[in-house]
Amino acid sequence: MTDAISSILSQIRAHEMRARGPLADAPAGTAINPQALRPDGVGRATGVQAPGFSQTLNNALDNVSRVQHESAELQKAFEMGDPRADLARVMVAMQQSSVAFKATAEVRNRLVQSYQDVMNMPI
Repeated sequence: MTDAISSILSQIRAHEMRARGPLADAPAGTAINPQALRPDGVGRATGVQAPGFSQTLNNALDNVSRVQHESAELQKAFEMGDPRADLARVMVAMQQSSVAFKATAEVRNRLVQSYQDVMNMPI
């Protein structure tokens, strides 16, 4: 899950770098390589295109949903007396889904805060 959050945050930083455009203090006539501004190396001449921000966000949300669903299924199996669903596995699954949800909520809060900061910028 932390890999997904790191990926999302790096894409946010890359988007900020693209939104800023050419550096204001660069000498006139100096060509700036836009790929050099990207901290995550996305779009380099490797021939492999990394997923975009929305795709990464959707993948992260799908992963959280999957973890929560698996946790619920394991809880249900434990309540039904399934011998494969021991208490330790159920508790670990519940904690994983809780951490995944809290991390997603934190990313959402930071995105909302970033959006509000951008909207409150003077023109």
